Amino acid sequence: MIHLDRPETKAMVALHGWSGILLGLLLYAVVLTGTAAVFAHEIGAWSAGHVATRSAFAQPIDATLRRLTAATPPRYREAVNLFEIGDHGLGAFYHRHELNAKGVPTESGIYYQVDNAGSIQRTVAGDSDDLFGPRNDDALSAFLVDTHVRLHVPNPWGLLLTGILGLAMLVAAISGLLIHRHLFKDIFTLRRRANAVLAHRDKHSVAGTWSLPFAFVLAFTGSFFSFYGTVGVPVVAMAAFGGDVEALTKAVFGSPRTPDPRPVPTGNMDRISADAIRRTGEVPTFMAIENFGRADAQVTSYHNPTMGSLEPVALLYSGADASFIRAKPNVGAVPSAGGTLVGIMGPLHFGTFAGLLSKAIWFGLGFAICYVTYTGMRLWVVRRVGEARTFAWLERVLSVVAFGLPFALVVASAAFLVTMPLGTAVYWTTAAFLIASCAALIAGVVATSNAFLIWLLVGATGGVMVSLPLLRLVVAGGPGWSEAISTGQPIIALLDVAFSATGLWLCRDCFLSWPLVTCVTPPFFHPAKA
Repeated sequence: MIHLDRPETKAMVALHGWSGILLGLLLYAVVLTGTAAVFAHEIGAWSAGHVATRSAFAQPIDATLRRLTAATPPRYREAVNLFEIGDHGLGAFYHRHELNAKGVPTESGIYYQVDNAGSIQRTVAGDSDDLFGPRNDDALSAFLVDTHVRLHVPNPWGLLLTGILGLAMLVAAISGLLIHRHLFKDIFTLRRRANAVLAHRDKHSVAGTWSLPFAFVLAFTGSFFSFYGTVGVPVVAMAAFGGDVEALTKAVFGSPRTPDPRPVPTGNMDRISADAIRRTGEVPTFMAIENFGRADAQVTSYHNPTMGSLEPVALLYSGADASFIRAKPNVGAVPSAGGTLVGIMGPLHFGTFAGLLSKAIWFGLGFAICYVTYTGMRLWVVRRVGEARTFAWLERVLSVVAFGLPFALVVASAAFLVTMPLGTAVYWTTAAFLIASCAALIAGVVATSNAFLIWLLVGATGGVMVSLPLLRLVVAGGPGWSEAISTGQPIIALLDVAFSATGLWLCRDCFLSWPLVTCVTPPFFHPAKA
């Protein structure tokens, strides 16, 4: 039990309520899109019809890399970044470090996009800030991630905003914990036969209490990622390195070595990737080559956490002869508690440490936090609706955001499936989201009751979700279930079933609740005209 005096309890209740209501709508948006973004990779494979299952790093890449090197001007061969794109294709960024027009460190070079057959699909030159936007085939998954990370607000303000929202979640979680006078009792208290307000409050308390540890983890790790680059790095660079961010990066993430600029051909990259896979049991997620083409070249291979671990793995190789040097800490030159803490931030935030199982658990817990956020705001508003007309409009705004956001997300998904074959998915995915959001806002203004507004948005969401598998198969020309399963991509069939089942359930719920909606207020009847 947690004992607080009456004045302290009252203050905590006020803090919990106002911290939730002031930033709750934005927090709801961040958590909901983050819940969907947990499966961003799987949604990308489903929506674009990716059926290749063999990683680009599990295939020969050395010959491709040498071919790209020969086509790249020498001034851009300072370093190379390698990563997977699309349907297990290879992205190769040959670049050099320099300062942009504002004096900010950046990377300028040439970005090659190679398909899984080794053919160059696209070549783009420029700065790293401009090169790595969404592609036509991953516009939907990129949209989900970008919405979660910065709400599509320009950097650094978007990251700062989501960082503040993470802190608000921490405040709400801590104050919610303190106002539970009987914490362990409340975990199991569900008064189903009580009045509606008490029943909803019990559900809010139970869901919030069970998801409390996850809320702490999500809020802390999310705030870390938001403030790390926007506040932490510039402050430390200014204090210890005279504002030189590149020097800070080398000190924290680099590998101390004696410079040796002699030109030496890079060792066999197939040998490095095969050895890295053998040592970790995981294909690389990213490979970085420093001092490319020199005797002191080094290759770092980054991997997801191994089975039973939370910390990602980084292996260091000699670029000249492809020999293994050592396992590399995520931060610093030697292993440390701080480096381990930084390393586990990503897996803990995105739930990638145990494959689909941890992702599914993170998805469920994220949905629980969305429910807690919505019900908490609704309970706060409903208790005050009679006090002022403003609270009635706040209730309407809450419904528009809570039910309009899922509607806009599924409309954006439908727009992606329709426009991807036309090559315009990057534009129309975002445009459709904005159009659907405006439609939800208009519905919030003209709907004659809040109950009808919710009914309308839920029904529309369900209808669009039912259509998604058909759009993917017929319009986007995606693979059928038998082809997807036979090629090792059962996630395509699973997501089809999930979208169809959820959409049908929402439509059924709307059908059954229609009599109740019309009893509250006839949907096309305006009280003022009575």
